[in-house]
Amino acid sequence: MTFDIGDGVDSAVNYILDNFSPLLDLIAAVIGAVTNGIQTVLLATPMTLGIAIFVLLSLWRVGFGFALFTAASLWLVDHMGLWSAMMETLSLVLASTLVAMLIGLPLGIAMARSDRVAAIVRPILDLMQTMPAFVYLIPAAMFFGLGAVPGTIATVIFSMPPVVRLTNLGIRQVHVEFIEAGNAFGCTASQLLFKVQLPNALPSIMTGINQTIMLSLSMVVIASMIGAGGIGNTVLTGIQRLDVGTGFEGGIAVVILAVILDRITQSLGKERAGFCRLLFRRQAQQPTASAVTA
Repeated sequence: MTFDIGDGVDSAVNYILDNFSPLLDLIAAVIGAVTNGIQTVLLATPMTLGIAIFVLLSLWRVGFGFALFTAASLWLVDHMGLWSAMMETLSLVLASTLVAMLIGLPLGIAMARSDRVAAIVRPILDLMQTMPAFVYLIPAAMFFGLGAVPGTIATVIFSMPPVVRLTNLGIRQVHVEFIEAGNAFGCTASQLLFKVQLPNALPSIMTGINQTIMLSLSMVVIASMIGAGGIGNTVLTGIQRLDVGTGFEGGIAVVILAVILDRITQSLGKERAGFCRLLFRRQAQQPTASAVTA
């Protein structure tokens, strides 16, 4: 006895296409508006201003050495002729991460508050993480056609599990003493969440967002197969033509963008970083007026 799961999935997809087309069009319109809006802003930003923004963020959040690396690497990307492609890829990553956060953060909070919700959602997250990435391209293309919108939606599905899991984990790992102190001061459930649990779970949540960004970046390159655009087109062109040089340039651009996003987002869970840490360190080393007079 055999079970033809594929026919059942095909029937489900056809049923969705026949009965939920208005909902699919609405989802495509919202995702398209977000993606196109971010892409328009990034492509309209002059290259020199864009590099300056990245360098200042690197200096502020990480340090002087990484700011130099950011400036040199982005200069290299521009001279390879891939700046516009990088901005397209960045717009897809930002749009996918934003949607993943809007869905994943509340879902992670719900999992932390209810073991029943966690028991239901955890197998779904396991499926989302272990399913081969190329499989997501098929229903995305069937439901939403070709272009940036299905690429963004496939990327959201592929990259959302880390932010859900680590939001749940971070809230559950908040020390019991903090919870008891909040309850002792008369915090309501929402006050306890926003003033005690989420601030203490922030490092874990930021790690989840960081991993979501990294997975988004890997997926948008694959999504170029359904017309998502960006640096993925360069990599895909290199594969189709067996052009090692073109593929290598696209790969280097992806690596540069990944390193910059990774280091900056990793620092966001810290109180002080980069140039700010240096300033505070110097202020702490300066003798106070009272000490000098003494």
